[in-house]
Amino acid sequence: MSILIAPSILAADFANLQKEVEMLNKSQADYIHVDIMDGVFVPNISFGIPVTEAIHKHAKKPLDVHLMIVNPDSYLEAFRNAGAEIISVHYEACSHLHRSIQAIHNLGAKAGVAINPHTAIDLLGEIIADIDLVCVMSVNPGFGGQKFIENTYSKVSKLKDLILKKGSSAKIEIDGGVNLDNAPKLIQAGADLLVAGSFVFNSDDPQATIASLKQF
Repeated sequence: MSILIAPSILAADFANLQKEVEMLNKSQADYIHVDIMDGVFVPNISFGIPVTEAIHKHAKKPLDVHLMIVNPDSYLEAFRNAGAEIISVHYEACSHLHRSIQAIHNLGAKAGVAINPHTAIDLLGEIIADIDLVCVMSVNPGFGGQKFIENTYSKVSKLKDLILKKGSSAKIEIDGGVNLDNAPKLIQAGADLLVAGSFVFNSDDPQATIASLKQF
């Protein structure tokens, strides 16, 4: 199976959002990654439910919604209704993570858990068999265009070992600083899904850039 690609709409031209979504529809992207930031859990504010609904209205690719917010449980149903097919909550933001995962599944969505660069893989041992995806942050969350953290390769390898050990079917998603240089190493380490924002949308030909990431 070829690598899955989820361009992050956070790096798109918001003044031409419909056009950007339609471009992704025509591309080889597998998902559209939607970063939700509240200015509390992360030091930035992106957009919320109305913009997610607007993206979904034009999207022909499933929405992979990444909640970088405090108290995500209060918004799970709203984002599901807005079109999210995958909903990822942060390990660091959930005091009752298993309950959050159950709530996402009960809404009919796939459940993901995102982890910050400082969060150890071992902490997922009790939940890994219950989730569909782990979003490994390879930059500190909050802003696009950051430099990739090199320790991510070993972290992905550890996560892959944990998934195999626990008999989990969870996919490994990498979010932050992904490009053509590190993509092959991430895939070799065990990544299944790559999020790319600035690298795609700042390129001269975003569709060709997505295709180049799909080749690995």
